[in-house]
Amino acid sequence: MTYRKRRYYSKEDKNLIWDHWKSGASQHDIARLFSTGHSSIGRIISETGGFRPPEREEISRSIVANLSIRSIAVHLSRAPSTISREINRNGGYDNYRATKADHNAWINALRPKLCKLYGQTMLCKIIETKLRKKWSPQQVAGWLKIKYSEDESKHVSHETIYKSLFIQTRGVLKKELQRCLRSKRTIRRAKTSTLKGRGLGTIPDAVSISERPASVEDRAVPGHWEGDLIEGCQKTFIATLVERHSRYVVLVKLKDKKSNTVIDALIKQARKLPSDLYKTLTWDRGSEITNHKKFTLATEIQVYLCDPQSPWQRGSNENTNRLLREYLPKGSDLSVHSQSELNKIARELNTRPRKTLGYMTPAAKFNECVASTG
Repeated sequence: MTYRKRRYYSKEDKNLIWDHWKSGASQHDIARLFSTGHSSIGRIISETGGFRPPEREEISRSIVANLSIRSIAVHLSRAPSTISREINRNGGYDNYRATKADHNAWINALRPKLCKLYGQTMLCKIIETKLRKKWSPQQVAGWLKIKYSEDESKHVSHETIYKSLFIQTRGVLKKELQRCLRSKRTIRRAKTSTLKGRGLGTIPDAVSISERPASVEDRAVPGHWEGDLIEGCQKTFIATLVERHSRYVVLVKLKDKKSNTVIDALIKQARKLPSDLYKTLTWDRGSEITNHKKFTLATEIQVYLCDPQSPWQRGSNENTNRLLREYLPKGSDLSVHSQSELNKIARELNTRPRKTLGYMTPAAKFNECVASTG
C-alpha cells in the first residue's frame, strides 16, 4: 500500500486556501489547485471551524517566514505602523507569539468583550432547546428578538450561535448540537458557497421527466418503473426498482455505486423481465445513472430523470425505500446481504396486501400483467 506524503502549506498557500474558501469554493475545488486530496484542505479549514484565523496568527506566521513588517502590513491591509506597534508591544519581532498577544490584548482591553453567550447559562439553555427542536440559528436569533424585545441582553445574532457551535474553545454551546443543524456541517461555509453551475450532478443527454409520456402518470398501463439506490455504511449500496402499476419490487445487489457497475446490474435485471413489462425507467439525478444511454441501447428502455430535489416524482420508489428500512436499517452494512436474501425481502413485500391495490398483493397484480402479455 502506498501512502500520500503529508502536504505542508506555506503562509501564502493558506492565504490562497482561505481566499477561495471565503469566495465559496469547495474543498475539492481548492485541492485541485494544489494537486492534493480534499482531506488535506479540510484539515486546514476545520482547525478554526471554517472561520479564517485571526490576524495575530497571520502576523506570527509571517514573522516565522521572515517577512518584513511592511510586507505583513500589505497582506493584512494594515498600516505598517499598526503592525509595528502590535509586534513591539508583544515581545518584539523575535519573541512575538499570537497566543500571548491575544492574551495580552484581552487583559489590557478597557472593555474586554467576551462572547455574548459567555456566562449566559439560561440563554444558552433556551438556544439549545430550540436547536434540538430543529430550529435554525437564524430562526432562534429572530425569535429571541421578538420574545425578549425589551431585554437586549438576550439578543444574539445567528453568527454568534454558529461561532459558538463551530469554535469549541468558546465553551458555551455543546459540540453535539452541530447534529441539530439541518446541514449537519461541522464547519462554517461561506454565504456564496454553492454547487450550482459547476457541472456537478450533470447527467449527459438527460431526458427530463417532463418528457415522459402522459400515459405513465395514471399508472393504468404496466411496464413503467421507478428506481433509486439505498445506501448503508462503508459505502454499500442496493438498487431498488418498483413497477408503478403493480408496486412490484425488485432489489439488486451492487458492489459499488459506480455508473458502469449500476448500469450493468440494471441491464442484467431488465433482461429477466418481459419487454412489454419494462418500457421506461424513472430515476433520480444521481451520478450512478450517468451512463444511462448504455442502458437504453442494451435494453431499448427509455430513462427519464426527475427534477433536482423532487423525490415525490418517484413516489412509489420513495415509499418502498421507507418500507425496506425495516429490513435494511440505515447505517447497516448492506454488503452482507446476498442476492438470494434480497430476493427474499422483495418477496415478502410483494406478497403483502396493499390498500392502494384494493388489498391485492403486488405479486398477484404483476402476475396478472404477465399473464395478459403472454
